[in-house]
Parts: sequence; structure tokens; C-alpha cells
Amino acid sequence: MQVTETLNEGLKRKLSVTIPAKDLVSRLDAKLNEIRGQASIKGFRPGKVPTAHLKKVYGRSAMSEVMQDAINSTVSETLDQRSERAAAQPKVDLPDDQAVINDVLEGKADLAFVVEYEVLPPVELMELKGVKLNKPVVEITDEELDAEVNRVFAQNRGYTDKGDDAVVETGDRLGLSFVGKIDGKPFDGGTSDHAHLTVGSGEFIPGFEEQLVGMKKGETREIEVTFPKDYQSEELAGKKATFEVTILHADGPNTGELDDEFAKRLGVEDVAALRAAVKTQMEAALASMSRQHVKRQILDALDDGHKFEVPAQLVDAEFETIWNRVKHEIEAHGRSFEDEGTTEEAAKEQYRKIAERRVRLGLVVAEIGNKNDVNVTDEEHQQALIAEVRRFQGQEQQVYDYYRKNPQALAGLRAPVFENKVVDFVAELAEQTEKKMTRAELAKLIQADEDEVPEEHHH
Repeated sequence: MQVTETLNEGLKRKLSVTIPAKDLVSRLDAKLNEIRGQASIKGFRPGKVPTAHLKKVYGRSAMSEVMQDAINSTVSETLDQRSERAAAQPKVDLPDDQAVINDVLEGKADLAFVVEYEVLPPVELMELKGVKLNKPVVEITDEELDAEVNRVFAQNRGYTDKGDDAVVETGDRLGLSFVGKIDGKPFDGGTSDHAHLTVGSGEFIPGFEEQLVGMKKGETREIEVTFPKDYQSEELAGKKATFEVTILHADGPNTGELDDEFAKRLGVEDVAALRAAVKTQMEAALASMSRQHVKRQILDALDDGHKFEVPAQLVDAEFETIWNRVKHEIEAHGRSFEDEGTTEEAAKEQYRKIAERRVRLGLVVAEIGNKNDVNVTDEEHQQALIAEVRRFQGQEQQVYDYYRKNPQALAGLRAPVFENKVVDFVAELAEQTEKKMTRAELAKLIQADEDEVPEEHHH
């Protein structure tokens, strides 16, 4: 076997490889011996078929199999000898000339081919100790807890449809459709065919719910509101908007009191136990949001601390995945890039940068994990599968079967678990400063993270 390097630029490699005809012929003989043991050919006892006859019957198909095996094993041996890891499946270019291929298949000519691939870059890890992080800490106020407990009460007390003559009152649960506009133009997230809202819950922006009181079922009214200055989306903060709202149905709350009797119906001891349970739930949600923001800071720090060239093949593949999703979202909502305040070109550029960041972070995360023995246990893998299956209520069996039959998809469930374990490992080494803030401030931080670089999904 002869190997000549013809290109070595950055991460790109190109090799010319020649496998001598005699190597192929000896591989073919071994293959034919294997066939001889299994072949049943009329007129010959098993295992006694002469080589010349085997060659006549099986020669060409056996040789093309031998050629494929020889190429695969030669490529992987060559990479091992060069201590290189290919970023993706190497591309093999065989001779175009059919006559040359025929000679190879007949064992008369050497097999010469070209291999192109990109190598995985070496990753020099930054100093992970002492990375500075802010850890959001949110104290739940009594007002917030009261509002949440009342929401649980309102949700579980039950409602009755007020019928076709319904007039909206505070406390009603509505179905409504609306189109929101700023300066006469619809804006992202400002339109709904059928939203649900409990009047007086404060779920919508200030001033919205109050203006619905007194509307009748089927009535359409234009209402004017101003987004709060600290609204989580900066593009909407402080802006005046009009909403054309139609009431689809109105359900009035059933009578009943928020008392121990009600708490027992929900399966807890009394109102105090209900409050404690709601608070625990709120704390868990806030802890998860806090962890999300810390994770984002860690990924940003890792991105800043590692600047190396990444394989174009991996970036292209990641970009295609993201871009197909983006295009699908835009088309599904009947929007254009211009509606989103950008152009297709600018969006492509932004998402290519995101793809590059994801690939780089994927390599860095893998390296930190390998260097520090961070592994996903079988039990953790199993838990990830169970969590994934539970997301699809009513289709658990189909989802479970899908993963059982698709080892690649099943392996894919390891990646996010591995990434989170690496993030936790870095968080342990980091300097975390607790930062007290309100729930709204934390929501705004997460929104800003998301606006800057949409949710990470590394592979």
C-alpha cells in the first residue's frame, strides 16, 4: 500500500492511495475460500468446488466486495497511522475510467484512489477554574405566592359556559382571538386564533384585561395598550399597540371557597399545605430558570475561551439542520424574513455563526468530558429515554419502539445529558456569585439570552 499526501491546509487533507493488485488478489483468494465452504454448486460436493470455477461464478461480485472492504480498511488504517480523526465520513474518489476499474476487478491492475477528509482539530482547553458566573436567586414574594395559589384555585374550582348572551366580568375565563399591531403593522407573537385568558389574572400586559370587561360573546373591539418599559422583549418594550379582539366564549367561575375543604379535593391536607406545595413548585421552576442562565454563561465563557478552526463539513451539516427548521417556522407562520426585520442573507449569516459556535462548543464539551472522565451512565441514559417517552402522552409505546429500533436516535439522547454533566462539572470549578433579582428580571435575562443566540442543541 502506498500513501501520498497531496493536500494539507488547515483541517483539510487529501491523500492518494494505491493498493497493489497482488494484495487485492490475495484478499480475493481468502474471500473465495470463505465462499467455497458455503457454496452449493450442482455437480460438486460442498467445499470441493475448484477455484477456477468459483472465480467464474463469483469472481466479479466477490472482487467488488473485496475492493470495498480494502478501501474501508485502508482508509481507517491510514488515519490510525497518521494519528488523525476524521470529522466526518472521508470522501473516496475512484477512477472514472470503466476500463481501469475492469482491470482492477480482474486483478490485473493496482487500485488507485483519492481520499478527502477534514480532521478534528486539537482542542487546547482554557483554564476552567475560577470562571466568574452570576447565579440568579429569586425570593418568591407573598403577593406572587397569593396570585399563584389563587390561579390554582380558579383553575380547579371549575367554570361554566355563560352561553350566547355572555357579558365579560372580572374572574371569567375567556376564549378570544386577536391581532396586535404597532404603527399599523402586525408584530411577532401578537396574533392568536384562540387564546385563553382569565380576566383579572394579570397574565396579559397591563390595561389589556380591564378593557375586555363588558364585552359580549362574538363582539369585536379595538383596544389600546402600551407595553411596559421593562417588557422582556426589547423590541416591544415601551411601545404603543392596538389589539383587535373578538370574544369567542366566556365561562364564569363556579361558586366555592378557597378553604381546607377545597384543598382536600386537590389531595392535600389544608390550605397551608396547598400554599406550601405551590411554593415548592414555583421554587423548582425558578431554580430551573436560574440553572438555564448559569448554563448559558458557562457556554458563553467556553465559546470566548476557545478560538480554533472548526471542520467546515460539521458546520455545514449543523447549519442545514438549523436553516431547515428556521425556514419551516417562517413558512408555517406565513411570514417572511423582512417581517422579522431582517433579510434571508443576513439571517443565513447569523445562523451560520450559530452553527459554528455549536460545533466548536460540541468539540470543547467533548474534550472537557474526556479529559475529566465525565460519562453518562446506562442508568442516566435510561432516565433520559423515560423522560422523552413521557413527553408523548398516549403514544408512549410507539415512541419507545421507535428508540428501540433506532440505535442512532437512542444514542442521541445521551448528548444533552453529557452536555449538562460537563456544564455541572465546570460550574463546580467556577466562582459563582449569588445575585438577588425578581422573577420578571430573571425572565428578561433568559429572553435576552435567547434573542442573542437561540437555544443550544449540540451533537
